[in-house]
Amino acid sequence: MAEIAVDDGDRVRAGTVIARIERFQQEQALLSAQAQLTAADAELTAARDRLRARLTDLADREFPNADIFIKLLEIGPPVGRPVQYRITGPDLALLRDKARDLAALVSSDGRTANIVLDWNEPARVVRVEIIQDRVRLLGLTSGDIAAALSLMFDGQSVTELRDGKYLVDLVARGSDDTRSSIEALTNLQLGGSGDQPILLSSVAVFRYDTEQPLIRQENRVPTITVYAAITTRDQPDTIVNDLAGKIATFNQALPPGYRVEVGGTVESSAESQAPIAAVVPLMLLIMATLVMVQMQSFRNTLVVFAAAPLGLIGVVAALLPSGAPLGFVAILGVLALIGILIRNSIILVHEIEVQRAAGQHPWEAVFVASDSRARPILLTAAAASFALIPIARQIFWGPMAYAMMGGIIAGTVITLIFVPALYLAVHRIRPPRAEVAAAA
Repeated sequence: MAEIAVDDGDRVRAGTVIARIERFQQEQALLSAQAQLTAADAELTAARDRLRARLTDLADREFPNADIFIKLLEIGPPVGRPVQYRITGPDLALLRDKARDLAALVSSDGRTANIVLDWNEPARVVRVEIIQDRVRLLGLTSGDIAAALSLMFDGQSVTELRDGKYLVDLVARGSDDTRSSIEALTNLQLGGSGDQPILLSSVAVFRYDTEQPLIRQENRVPTITVYAAITTRDQPDTIVNDLAGKIATFNQALPPGYRVEVGGTVESSAESQAPIAAVVPLMLLIMATLVMVQMQSFRNTLVVFAAAPLGLIGVVAALLPSGAPLGFVAILGVLALIGILIRNSIILVHEIEVQRAAGQHPWEAVFVASDSRARPILLTAAAASFALIPIARQIFWGPMAYAMMGGIIAGTVITLIFVPALYLAVHRIRPPRAEVAAAA
């Protein structure tokens, strides 16, 4: 609390002081609220990470033979483990061997963990080879044996029960013990033409074998996908780029007909960015046409477009400290940033042309235009940057907000310096005194 005593003549001055104090208090309260929100978010993030670690440890201890992957909610298409490689080839046995070699190569990077293959180990099976001569002598067919096996393992609907307005099938099949026992399979009784049951073992031979319970194919070629989780804060793109040399060497050493492709987050990100990249040339053509119509000069158009790449300086400067990735939404922000910087350049160059048309010397016109347009350009840039602060804390829109804020701030400041200098260089404008000295 502060008490201010003033005379009648100083009321206006005191009112200004009180207004400043109130504004300072409001700013302090806002900063305190932001600090509390930041602390709360940090606590929630730490609690989430602790819970994830506990669940991962529980899965490793209680379910060592199960593939359990604890992950955060994904933004965008779900891909599971972010680092993925697909290996394809015609021979299943050789493909499995090469897939295990590929998994060992991926595990050589210390940032990867929980590496699995979507299919690999064959399953044990019992093959029933029917002795056709005996089957025909006993009046049976292969269809009868197949029906008996289907009834035992898959079941067959024998009737229906009504549950309110629904009809529920009543399925008859073997018990769990019967369906999991080899002895029950050999002692399965078949109904023959007579009254005596016939054992399946008397008309069939049982052979134990292994086969692939699941074979995934892409383009009708067997394909195994190697999945890997990330234990650090690195992005999947970073790990894939670091492994690119080893993967290329491994790919070249594969036999003909076998190849390795990148999948996972890197592939889905490329697929989402492809439609944007396809329309970028058309976007640039339309922008160039509109700028040329506005400027009515090829040199001024060059000056306007030269300012757009300067925004990347601020984009990099903002994304690196924040740790935000240059992904899909960040690229959208960069494309929007190009338009903002070109708009600022158009405003500045147009004002220079207006000043020159009013009779100003070109050098003075550049100086006056830069001075008169600096404040509105800076204010609009500041307003746009502050408007992006609320979404900067969001997981999905955060990279776009950081990219745009950094690009707008740095690009605008650099534009106010670079565009006038480039205009002077392109139009070969010198100070009036230099022109007089050259003429003399």
